[in-house]
Amino acid sequence: MYCANCGVKLADSEKVCPLCKTVAYHPDIKREISPPPYPQKTIINETVNPFGLLFVVTFIFLQPIIITLLCDFQLNGGITWSAYSAGGVLLGYIIFVLPNWFRKPNPVIFAPIDFVASGLMLLYINCATGSSWFMSFAFPLLVYSCVLVCTVITLCKYVRKGYLYIFGGSFIGLAGFFIMIEIFAALAFGNTIRIVWSIYPAISCIILGIMLIIIAICKPLKESLRKKLFL
Repeated sequence: MYCANCGVKLADSEKVCPLCKTVAYHPDIKREISPPPYPQKTIINETVNPFGLLFVVTFIFLQPIIITLLCDFQLNGGITWSAYSAGGVLLGYIIFVLPNWFRKPNPVIFAPIDFVASGLMLLYINCATGSSWFMSFAFPLLVYSCVLVCTVITLCKYVRKGYLYIFGGSFIGLAGFFIMIEIFAALAFGNTIRIVWSIYPAISCIILGIMLIIIAICKPLKESLRKKLFL
């Protein structure tokens, strides 16, 4: 028996063509039970332990930290420039690798940890360079972004509905972040407070946020977009 669509030869037991999935049927041929001409797929469920890979990745991150520290100490007799590179590598490890050591990492917990680690890195740079921009510029922006991001993550994880409201509000909150950058930069570096460049990304974020909230409120519009965009 052959497939009526693609012409491939079928066994008498075949009900569907394995190549094009066309239903195999011939009214004059009596179907007999026989083994299929190809082996059946077997699914093997193997549990992969990720800790071996994480162990290797940890040492990959550890290598540039140790090498830069030793190189700096040998050349300068102390820790100078190597602390910046080593801190950057360590910060990347905390953000991208550390959560994978846990079976079910909770982003609500790890997001504040990432912001704290970033804040400590910025604080060290501020102190090492003898500057004073951390408390007047970096710290308030870091706190605002931490609250904004952690709020969005918490709502997305524990609230099952209303994602359009959440992301709409997050865009409006992001608009405030851009304005804060310009304001606190002027305060930190002794410039006149003027809202110049930040108004453009802020307006764009506000428009996007309002658009998402309107879509969430208007159910016919929401349903129409869901069908059009196959969401």
